[in-house]
Amino acid sequence: MAEGEDMQTFTSIMDALVRISTSMKNMEKELLCPVCQEMYKQPLVLPCTHNVCQACAREVLGQQGYIGHGGDPSSEPTSPASTPSTRSPRLSRRTLPKPDRLDRLLKSGFGTYPGRKRGALHPQVIMFPCPACQGDVELGERGLAGLFRNLTLERVVERYRQSVSVGGAILCQLCKPPPLEATKGCTECRATFCNECFKLFHPWGTQKAQHEPTLPTLSFRPKGLMCPDHKEEVTHYCKTCQRLVCQLCRVRRTHSGHKITPVLSAYQALKDKLTKSLTYILGNQDTVQTQICELEEAVRHTEVSGQQAKEEVSQLVRGLGAVLEEKRASLLQAIEECQQERLARLSAQIQEHRSLLDGSGLVGYAQEVLKETDQPCFVQAAKQLHNRIARATEALQTFRPAASSSFRHCQLDVGREMKLLTELNFLRAPEAPVIDTQRTFAYDQIFLCWRLPPHSPPAWHYTVEFRRTDVPAQPGPARWQRREEVRGTSALLENPDTGSVYVLRVRGWNKAGYGEYSEDVHLHTPPAPVLHFFLDGRWGASRERLAISKDQRAVRSVPGLPLLLAADRLLTGCHLSVDVNGVWGLWP
Repeated sequence: MAEGEDMQTFTSIMDALVRISTSMKNMEKELLCPVCQEMYKQPLVLPCTHNVCQACAREVLGQQGYIGHGGDPSSEPTSPASTPSTRSPRLSRRTLPKPDRLDRLLKSGFGTYPGRKRGALHPQVIMFPCPACQGDVELGERGLAGLFRNLTLERVVERYRQSVSVGGAILCQLCKPPPLEATKGCTECRATFCNECFKLFHPWGTQKAQHEPTLPTLSFRPKGLMCPDHKEEVTHYCKTCQRLVCQLCRVRRTHSGHKITPVLSAYQALKDKLTKSLTYILGNQDTVQTQICELEEAVRHTEVSGQQAKEEVSQLVRGLGAVLEEKRASLLQAIEECQQERLARLSAQIQEHRSLLDGSGLVGYAQEVLKETDQPCFVQAAKQLHNRIARATEALQTFRPAASSSFRHCQLDVGREMKLLTELNFLRAPEAPVIDTQRTFAYDQIFLCWRLPPHSPPAWHYTVEFRRTDVPAQPGPARWQRREEVRGTSALLENPDTGSVYVLRVRGWNKAGYGEYSEDVHLHTPPAPVLHFFLDGRWGASRERLAISKDQRAVRSVPGLPLLLAADRLLTGCHLSVDVNGVWGLWP
């Protein structure tokens, strides 16, 4: 029984270690500098909230042509190989100025920072190309010297290195070669020491002997976050600028009127927000996994759909090629037939002209016929020969090739086709239709009319959606009634409810899918049923002889001669009146 419990405990411990190792391995990509793709070393926080190594930032600014603006935002030395005797721990030991000193500084004209030229009218603005967001970030005229170090990220990187390192020893930086393994570190001296070197460089009875040893590390950080402008510890957070500020920054004119809170309040608020967000994410792991499965399925569907789209396009283009090839063969056959016909006619004309040459058969035969002395025989033989000679003589006098050698009539005009092929592109869904308000109305029926914008892809049919807006709202999204596959650019909705407000919209469809909806149009139906009646022209009650009351509730005929003449019998007086309850409508 004990062995089973021990094995279960061992298995759970191994599973936890595997989960921790996997989590740390997955976290590694969050700790890589976007420039060098290595672990962050002294990362700086850019105004766009992304991080970059300080050395990488200097190199990027150097490539951009900025010289002398890549200074360290911290006043402390950054080279761990320098001897501790060359550093002064007092560089980072500045006490917070008292309020009376702040007043004196302000009265004395405090408002510049080290390195700034007084009276500079046009300070240089340094732009840094952020490799993470691919945008140019403005660093101000101080460059990297005005940025904060991300000490939290440095601590995370250090903890990660300690958790994944296997026997990675840190060597003493002050030993003579070969160096020994470091056993202590000094934040004030910013170096790692073995036991002997630590005692050597921290002699008893000196100020350095008061330095507190720490664990050896490759990255030394200041004890607190310091303001890059005044080298004072930050104590407040400016919500307007979204920047940490010190006491001196707080009283400067640049922050006058800004909403500044203590850093403790900002810390607590951001920590609560981050905790809530992280708790929500951890509490919805099943949802995240479900969405990942949906995205993976979408990826597979995208791959299949993309391959199908490629095959469809290839098939259509091959179809176009087949049609062009068939057309090419037909055109070439027509040219070939025309060419053979012309060659035959020209060859016959050549043969006819060759017969006129001296020594040819026709000329020789004519000469022999002329030697005939028998008159009847000569007439019999020379009659046919004379016709041939006459035609040849006429052709000789009015020479013209029997066929043209030009094939200009066979030239193709492919300008329109080339334009169509050049503009050949994927079909786009129709744009949002435009409601024609001049032709759209609501009466006893609702008539909706629309049109597509210019240069919009065509729509094969439309979908009209409508709903009442004056009914009590139902839980959930608004439910629309639809009229599918409407042909043309108008639709008629019959039997609407009276005294109601209808909202309507329409969208087009083609092979590319549905387009955007048109703007909603609101139509108010009449408050009562519409009265339909027809006027009998035999009584002279035409549309022109009717008058409507001012309240639009009654209609009466206008007395006149046409009304009397149209009656079956002579009337001495006539007056027609119709009371209309609700809305009236007239049709002649």
